[in-house]
Amino acid sequence: MQMIALNLGILIAGFVLLIKGADFFVKGASTIARKFGVPQIVIGLTVVAMGTSAPEAAVSISAAISGNADITIGNVVGSNIMNVLVILGITALIAPIAVDHKAVKVDMPFMLGISVLLLPLGLTGGVVNRWEGLLLLAVFTAYLIYLFRRAMKDSVEEDELRPTYGQGNMWMIFWTILGLAMIIVGSKFIVYSASEIALEFGVSQRMIALTIVAFGTSLPELVTSATAARRGNTGLAIGNIVGSNIFNILFVTGLTAAITPIAFRSTFTIDAAIAAFAALLLWLFSLKGKNLGRINGGVMLLCYAAYFAFVLFLK
Repeated sequence: MQMIALNLGILIAGFVLLIKGADFFVKGASTIARKFGVPQIVIGLTVVAMGTSAPEAAVSISAAISGNADITIGNVVGSNIMNVLVILGITALIAPIAVDHKAVKVDMPFMLGISVLLLPLGLTGGVVNRWEGLLLLAVFTAYLIYLFRRAMKDSVEEDELRPTYGQGNMWMIFWTILGLAMIIVGSKFIVYSASEIALEFGVSQRMIALTIVAFGTSLPELVTSATAARRGNTGLAIGNIVGSNIFNILFVTGLTAAITPIAFRSTFTIDAAIAAFAALLLWLFSLKGKNLGRINGGVMLLCYAAYFAFVLFLK
């Protein structure tokens, strides 16, 4: 009972860090966007996306260095499926998500394209080799250059800044970094404590991996996107998810494969196809309207429930 009580305390501390960290992070990132005239969607696609994808990147790269790179594809496609179907689904239920027109025209089709590209990369020889990894990193670099040029060209409406955390640029950057650190530490606390509690009650490791760990590594995206949507920073919310998925495929897979070839098991083929389907579904929903509403969010969650049932009972 003492261990359960201790883990419950860690779980609560994790949620406090996660929620407050997301508040700091979203406020800091959106203030930086206004301060420097950078559109929210671009900040979401870059700073916010890379920051919230830090746990996935750390897991995959650490695994590659330690000789366990075969978990990378499962980590990437699993996170991408959850990001779209669960994170955006829940966020859309909380508040309608306005979709940026450039995201619909450029970023979502790009995310769909590289999601589809992942399939032949793995099916040719059953591995993602170093040359393919370097190719993915080259595409990622080109995409970052495009985003930088787009940020320079785009104009945003004037918005009077509120001195929420201090006047200087360094203060804004400090609160943004502090918020990100709190999100990452909080998510680790939650995954660890929830896993320990589940084990105490006899829940299997496989079920823990499919639920607690999978959801826990996506908590940064969930809390950041939900907080951004609740505060009206919908560009950050949609950019966070699209950018995270692009980052996962191009940077996480690319860098890991550049370190050591990644095994692409046949069981991952269906998961990669579902990740591409999730990207297609998001794009189609965004083409139909200016917002992702509660109906869209509900459909996304139902799709994930069907996928989870398949993984649990049939795969």
